[in-house]
Amino acid sequence: MTEASRLFGHFYHILQGMTTMETARRMISPSFVEEALDCLRRHGKAPEQVLATLGLPAVIDAPISADSYGALWLAIAAEIDDEFFGMGGRPMRRGSFTLLCHCILHARTLEQALHRALRFLDVVLEDPSGRLEIADGLAQIVLSDRCEPRSAFAYRMYWILLHGITCWLVGRRIPIRMVDFRCAEPRQGADYRLFFGAPVRFSQPASRLAFDAAVLKLPVARNEQALKQFLRGAPANILVRYRYDAGLAASVRKRLRQVSPASWAGFEELAAQLRMSPSTLRHRLQAEGQSYAGIKDEIRRDLAIEMLQTSSHAVGEIAAQLGFSEPSAFHRAFRKWTAKTPAAFRRETTVDKPRPTAMKRRE
Repeated sequence: MTEASRLFGHFYHILQGMTTMETARRMISPSFVEEALDCLRRHGKAPEQVLATLGLPAVIDAPISADSYGALWLAIAAEIDDEFFGMGGRPMRRGSFTLLCHCILHARTLEQALHRALRFLDVVLEDPSGRLEIADGLAQIVLSDRCEPRSAFAYRMYWILLHGITCWLVGRRIPIRMVDFRCAEPRQGADYRLFFGAPVRFSQPASRLAFDAAVLKLPVARNEQALKQFLRGAPANILVRYRYDAGLAASVRKRLRQVSPASWAGFEELAAQLRMSPSTLRHRLQAEGQSYAGIKDEIRRDLAIEMLQTSSHAVGEIAAQLGFSEPSAFHRAFRKWTAKTPAAFRRETTVDKPRPTAMKRRE
């Protein structure tokens, strides 16, 4: 077997592993189910009855689908008339999420939408209160509590609501750079690290979620008809990593994912493959708030994270498989993506999880 064949074989298994990992991320951990059910118990409600109505077993000891968890979310909200599971300063009455979506739908940019969303949630929940901070190339949603720290579950629910709807608004997944929790690490801390797929820290001065500030300028790309479809799938569709659903950028991503990064076409070659001029391709991608360089960067980032979390490959080997000319270039890129070195990211996101000795397809 040639060296090129060996590397492509590795890359093929990485893609298979990514598919399996994406499937895993579309499943919700039993620990998150139990935390949701605790919200019912605190309101004097019997979880068994709600679970039976949904066709779920009385004891959840295995991951359930995002659709099932979404149905559970709606059922709990109906029982206690609170879409935030009773964890805010005031109840988030049923229908609030729909109103939030309408409130931000006609914003011009993601930044404007985020300001409106944070103001809406402040009015509805009262506590915690969120604000947008921009510094050093990062946009951070910072939460303030009036009293003691809330549970990690409460902060996670806030991030799910805000991150899920904003990703949908701009038609792309917004990569998370890091997540801080003000509370102490819960027993199921490893589940939180897997869920976010980014560096997660507990016992921090404030709860915050960070992403690249550049995406704040992205245009809102949805309309009323699209919102109706989105709401029909909520909240299940905001529980998982946002999947690119349409457009030219989605076609480009599909092409790139079929080959190793080292074999990716140049921009002019790609335009020829798509039977359009380079200028047309560039303008159409820009109209979707995308660029060829940005798409390649995002795919490399996702591949790097998956390999660091699910394999024991050396950082240098991962760099080579991702098409970097040298490990130092990969280190610089990865620090830009996550504000962490590859080694530090691997340590933080694989805590309490056994790392496989070789890359293989997960069953």
